[in-house]
Amino acid sequence: NWSGSLIVASLTGAFGSSFLYGYNLSVVNAPAVYIKKFYNETWERRYGLSVDESTLTLLWSITVSIFAIGGLVGAIIVTPIVKFFGRKCTLLLNNVFAVTAALLMSLSLLAGSFEMLILGRVIMGVDAGISLSALPMYLSEISPKEIRGSLGQVTAIFICIGVFTGQVLGLPEIFGQESRWPYLFGAIIVPSLMQVMILPFLPESPRYLLLEKHDTSKAEKAFQTFLGKDDVSHEIEEVLAESRVQRNTKLVSILQLLRTRAVRWQVITVVVTMGCYQLCGLNAIWYYTNNIFSEAGINHETIPYVTLSTGAVETLAAVFSGLVIERLGRRPLLIGGFGLMVGFFGVLTVSLTLQKTVHWLPYLSIFCILAIIASFCIGPGGIPFVLTGEFFQQSQRPAAFMIAGTVNWLSNFAVGLLFPFIQSGLQTYCFLVFAAICFAGATYLFFVLPETKHKTFHEISQAFAKRNKVSLEMQEMNHYPGERKSSREQESNFTSAVDNGETKKEVV
Repeated sequence: NWSGSLIVASLTGAFGSSFLYGYNLSVVNAPAVYIKKFYNETWERRYGLSVDESTLTLLWSITVSIFAIGGLVGAIIVTPIVKFFGRKCTLLLNNVFAVTAALLMSLSLLAGSFEMLILGRVIMGVDAGISLSALPMYLSEISPKEIRGSLGQVTAIFICIGVFTGQVLGLPEIFGQESRWPYLFGAIIVPSLMQVMILPFLPESPRYLLLEKHDTSKAEKAFQTFLGKDDVSHEIEEVLAESRVQRNTKLVSILQLLRTRAVRWQVITVVVTMGCYQLCGLNAIWYYTNNIFSEAGINHETIPYVTLSTGAVETLAAVFSGLVIERLGRRPLLIGGFGLMVGFFGVLTVSLTLQKTVHWLPYLSIFCILAIIASFCIGPGGIPFVLTGEFFQQSQRPAAFMIAGTVNWLSNFAVGLLFPFIQSGLQTYCFLVFAAICFAGATYLFFVLPETKHKTFHEISQAFAKRNKVSLEMQEMNHYPGERKSSREQESNFTSAVDNGETKKEVV
């Protein structure tokens, strides 16, 4: 099932999209001291005095957190972009934001303007907000249902690889020096250019071509390219079967999606999983890492190299999840990941509280950090993106990803804003807050989430029909009219294509 085109499309799409998101999460950590010095020198040159500590802290906090604000903007504007340009073209056009941001950030030191660095972070956030919706959408629509979960995990794997790459390039021997830190941001151009050079030679999403553009010929060729076979009649008919259920290829708005009773629990589940994805405390783990390693007796010069272990564990766990997701399913990995995080958060709280009384407890804290990271990446780190692509039919998917992206980025911003206050008030007990969130998420998913592996989009809708208290006929009626092209018209178009010699296989 893994054709060469499918592999190239997933790797190229992820390298220029989710990889950059992960990279920009970690890239600001290593040069933080040098960037603050640059801010201070710029302030002195402009105003003739050193910037006070509170203002410097505020500038740095804005630099780091404003990435999430840009991501929120990207998540909001992605729906009309993917409707008008398509999934693949959206990923290609998104590189304009990445290249612009890379140039602004890498040239900020030369120009003596910290505003360029901050503006670059905003624009890079917009790129991430768009890519984290468009990429899972594209991958879910080009893959066969038998490997849809594994292909969807490519998003999470490349986020982890991006984080690890940012840690590696930030080492003192590479770009983690005062004179070289702008190269860390200039490196963003490389994945973008690779995506621009390769992705144009691959097809658009066949489901998008068939259901939204009504181009049967291109849809058939796209299926043939991605599946690596000539006879794609079964896949075409499967998509048309979905069309017969929804009887509408017009994209619904967010308000319409929220009002649609037939997808009420799908929307709630996406909100819960995306909220827990950010609020489960992994960002807090990164906040505590250096302090815990220092408490364990590791030299400050050695800590950057030891920190690489967190990125390595994250990447290995994400790869493991991608390998087993089609065997174990989404449900066990997601619930099990949150459950393991609850247990390790509890042990971490105890070890942090007592680590000054027992000499070996700091090493237990290090183990708990690595275990929490691994537990997160096994399930919660990537499956929420897969589920968002699986829960909704073609006309609803862009609005669903917009809702998921908005929840994702708002939760990201909330953690960055509130965690310092939570940590200040609760000290080491702050991790119990995240344990409670993980427990609540696991409990909800245990009672609500159905297994979706190897199921068509229509079968997944059927699994939610009883909980939504609607019949299958009601699901059909809940789609909104306007710009309709019925399944019979689409079948007629495809039959015409057959008669014109575009394919030898009769499918209708």
